[in-house]
Amino acid sequence: MLRRKLNQWISKRKGHHYCMDNNIPSGYLFWLALNKGMMLLRGWLSGIKNEGAFFLSAKAVIRAKSKLRLGHSVTIERDVYIDALSKDGIRLGNNVSVGRNTKIEATGNLQYLGKGLTTGNNVGLGKDCFYGCAGGILIKDDTIIGNYVSFHSENHGIDRPDILIRLQGVNHKGIIVGKNCWIGAKVTILDGAVIQDGCVIAAGAVVNAGIYQANGIYGGVPAKLIRYRNDLSAISKAVS
Repeated sequence: MLRRKLNQWISKRKGHHYCMDNNIPSGYLFWLALNKGMMLLRGWLSGIKNEGAFFLSAKAVIRAKSKLRLGHSVTIERDVYIDALSKDGIRLGNNVSVGRNTKIEATGNLQYLGKGLTTGNNVGLGKDCFYGCAGGILIKDDTIIGNYVSFHSENHGIDRPDILIRLQGVNHKGIIVGKNCWIGAKVTILDGAVIQDGCVIAAGAVVNAGIYQANGIYGGVPAKLIRYRNDLSAISKAVS
């Protein structure tokens, strides 16, 4: 009974059919339901503007709450740190999850207020990630971010050897990740990167400034095109 109710409830929130593995013990399901209920209560009591069903862990820390806007069915897990102080704030769409121990910092330097972070709907932000949003980060619908991924939308000026680097200011281009992308574990994405729809970035890659073509699979340091997702000839060559 509890399993069926949870499946129905999760399916409704996610907007598609969802069915948990039948091997999950009943005790675990009871803990899950109780934990989600407590997170839902904390979200309601937080005073943070949302469109409904906001799940907030007791061990999450959120600064500049007035700059945070949430869609419905947003989950912020334990040990997440969010500082939303920025020009545009932080906006998380519907059915977005922020994994454990993730840090989102919208401003890196109080001399230059940052731009912020915006996600579309159905976006999963993995565990132990870092989002430096000073130059602005946009992550579009249905994109999944792996664990230990870092975004750095800010660069230090370095052109004057007669001036300390820390005194040369910063510059911003921003980062864009398109729809339906998969960013693998331990990827580093740098300021000026534009990752178009349908891309896959292999684990451990470093994504420099530039345009990464739609449906491309990129990997390496720096990231380079491996093949396109629909390139069947490349797949057949790899198998043969």
